[in-house]
Amino acid sequence: MAIIVNLDVVMARRKMKSKDLAVLIGISEQNLSLLKTGKVKGIRFGTLEKLCRVLECQPADILEFDETPEKES
Repeated sequence: MAIIVNLDVVMARRKMKSKDLAVLIGISEQNLSLLKTGKVKGIRFGTLEKLCRVLECQPADILEFDETPEKES
């Protein structure tokens, strides 16, 4: 199971560029890129709130839970 980040999909629907979104929510483009690719361990509620406000969406539009069991290594 995993958390899937659909931020890039939401941004595309809103025709929002990474550079513009980063400025509007107050984070670096690098951190936004890490968030979009799911390479972060967490997200602050404040950042999530800003994303939802700017993109006019709900947290569930950005984050998705995948119940598929992970394979053991």
